[in-house]
Amino acid sequence: MTPLDHSRHILDSMLGYLGFTVQIEEEESPEGPTLQILTEDTEPLIGRRGEILDDMQYLVNRILRRHIPDSPRIRVDVEYYRSMREDKLVHRVKELANRVRATGTPAVLYPMNSYYRRIVHNVLVNDPEIATVSEEGSGRFKRITLKRK
Repeated sequence: MTPLDHSRHILDSMLGYLGFTVQIEEEESPEGPTLQILTEDTEPLIGRRGEILDDMQYLVNRILRRHIPDSPRIRVDVEYYRSMREDKLVHRVKELANRVRATGTPAVLYPMNSYYRRIVHNVLVNDPEIATVSEEGSGRFKRITLKRK
């Protein structure tokens, strides 16, 4: 059984015990192997700002690594929610960067986890005018400020 098959079984069992009837598809994406959950009722599986989805992905990967320690990180998505959210984030960051360029006023993004902060930093990594700065401190969710270099 491959790590992706094993993770699919873990996710299917977890959702089955919780009473969800879903279809799970396996996909390869630039971020790595992805399990796409297809269902009519997405809200209880996504949660507010994807928090339940993040927790499910965390649990699947923890259980998988207990059984297969060198397995790749598996991405879990519901009805392409993550993909759409990432596209919106990239679009928003580019808009804010243009506004910062035009006005010189720094822009502060909402708190996000390390995965989404990495996306923001990567969007503007080669921009000669705009710098991205994560706030200092502890905690999972931090803000990023876009400002002129």
